[in-house]
Amino acid sequence: MDTAAELKVGADDGNGESTTPVRQMSLWPPPRSTRHTGKRRRQLTRVAVVSVVVLVLGGGAAAAWAYLEASEPDPITATSEPDEFVGSWSGRMSQVDTDGEPVAEWDAQVRIDEGAERGSTAWTTFSCSGTLELAARDGDRLVYTYNEISDPDERCVDEAELTLWPTTGQGLNAEWSSVTREGTRMVSTGTLR
Repeated sequence: MDTAAELKVGADDGNGESTTPVRQMSLWPPPRSTRHTGKRRRQLTRVAVVSVVVLVLGGGAAAAWAYLEASEPDPITATSEPDEFVGSWSGRMSQVDTDGEPVAEWDAQVRIDEGAERGSTAWTTFSCSGTLELAARDGDRLVYTYNEISDPDERCVDEAELTLWPTTGQGLNAEWSSVTREGTRMVSTGTLR
């Protein structure tokens, strides 16, 4: 092989071909490499896709929020005054199972505090007691959630729902609704005076 000193630009090897690796010199810069343009395109594509997803999800979240806002029920106009419920009430409740079969009769005492937002109850037949907290108001009905605070014989449910509404005379209609530990839905109805 020729040494660098022997190589001359355009030197001929005798067959009419140049023996130097340098064929021609250019004063212009070489063409720009396209090696990274595919990477740039993929990166721009990813950014565009993420932006679209964020916009769609953001728009979807906004649409869902608007739907939920629009689907909230209108406030229910109360047809009874909370003061009608305030006081101490007692009565006998009849409990039936999901088939409507009688299960038990029991005595209930209910106390509704001023403002009708809270109260307490005692199921004297079963020696149970708990607190009441207003959960909903539907027309002339007040719906309370019951949370047990005492059940020494473990005969009562931990949570229930008590719905009260005025009777045509003096008193309140009452409906207790609960699910037993075994998963059976129980309903008790009665009149409290």
